[in-house]
Amino acid sequence: MPAPDVLDVLAAPDPLRVLAAAAPDDLLAFRTSGTAGQVRTVLRTSRSWTASYPHVSTLLGMTRASRVWVPGPLSASMNLFAAAHASWAGAEVVAKPSDATHAHLTPWLLRRQLADDPAVLSGLHLVVAGDRLPSSLSATAVSMGARVSHYYGAAELSFVAWGEHAGSLRPFPGVEVAARHGELWVRSPFVCEGYAEPQHVLRGDPEGWLTVGDRGDVQPEDSGRVTVFGRSGGVTTAGATVLEADIEHALRLEASGDVAVVGVPHADLGQVVAAVVTHPDDVAHLQEVSRRVLAPQQQPRRWLHLRSLPLTGNGKVDKAAIVRAVAKGVDHES
Repeated sequence: MPAPDVLDVLAAPDPLRVLAAAAPDDLLAFRTSGTAGQVRTVLRTSRSWTASYPHVSTLLGMTRASRVWVPGPLSASMNLFAAAHASWAGAEVVAKPSDATHAHLTPWLLRRQLADDPAVLSGLHLVVAGDRLPSSLSATAVSMGARVSHYYGAAELSFVAWGEHAGSLRPFPGVEVAARHGELWVRSPFVCEGYAEPQHVLRGDPEGWLTVGDRGDVQPEDSGRVTVFGRSGGVTTAGATVLEADIEHALRLEASGDVAVVGVPHADLGQVVAAVVTHPDDVAHLQEVSRRVLAPQQQPRRWLHLRSLPLTGNGKVDKAAIVRAVAKGVDHES
């Protein structure tokens, strides 16, 4: 049997045409956003995407009469999927929200739309992904007359969990999710085949479970509710390694605004934990919280207030930019 074709989707002049023409076993190449500093090329079969299309249509109530607004760049896999799914469903992709029935946004784009023209969201079914969607932001959109769906996934895993916001995620249809020692593992028909680069290996086990290292929890007693803490970036301080995602989760539970945690260089300790918050009152409040709920090595030693977290071009939190911001100006040390 001949080897399947490998299609560099984003390098094509018309990525949507390439996706539409791909055979089920053709391998599609997608480059990740590189937010962790390493760009990887994910290889997946066309079938691993198209198999999820009927589930997405059902969850969104999408038909041939639907009109879909996708304002983000097609270089982001979530936006390319949204446009490809709309084409498959026979829905029209439109250029502005006032013409749409559905819209695909990152949390950052949703905040901007709520600030600029919230009324235009009335009546839309919003699909918000690319980063965690706080329940407060979801509720604000609902108060404007929108319906909100939120999902957690990864370029390697496709859809993992679906809900109304980050606190209400349940496994996507056909997907199994488990937490092993605080790390999320997934088994589903929608996952990728691996990476193109030989130096990168997707972690898995003989039973077909895969992980990209995201930290989280699964509660079987609550219909399998999935809580995602974040990617498992490690900070090694004074010989101890702590995980940014675990610290962020603990602080977000009591924060008024957004929170991001990074490791920054330290002459004596190697690194120290730094926390950046977007609500000014969170500096003093979360310093007290960290002393109460975190182990000593997990407690942030540097705190910075920014009006908003820096983002990558795909609308995800830019940890490298946060490290640079902390290096330039620390508001508080503890």
